[in-house]
Amino acid sequence: QVQVVESGGGLVQAGGSLRLSCAASGRPGGRYSMGWFRQAPGKEREFVAHITWNSASTYYADSVRGRFTISRETGKNTVYLQMNSLKPEDAAVYYCAAQVYNGAYYGSSTSYDYWGQGTQVTVSS
Repeated sequence: QVQVVESGGGLVQAGGSLRLSCAASGRPGGRYSMGWFRQAPGKEREFVAHITWNSASTYYADSVRGRFTISRETGKNTVYLQMNSLKPEDAAVYYCAAQVYNGAYYGSSTSYDYWGQGTQVTVSS
């Protein structure tokens, strides 16, 4: 079993920054592509960003491209989401997920196998 744990959420003013962290553990030698999703109240969970297992590629939702950056520690299943220029519409519970099959489509939540519990991001206007 793989455990995924996020941290780093909180309250920030519009225009501010936050960095979320996520670590996936539990399978020795496992290397996962990792993604971030978010879900605001009354809305569906949506894709935010993805990084491949070897950091070769990153993908972003149009709504966050240029403001958010996903990265990972070399050789580890630890990823970060640096969020800059935050807007009130970025407020949501942010979820980190691990993808066992590294060739699966990054933008669908169904392509991910393990999920964290989520961390709340609140942006005040």
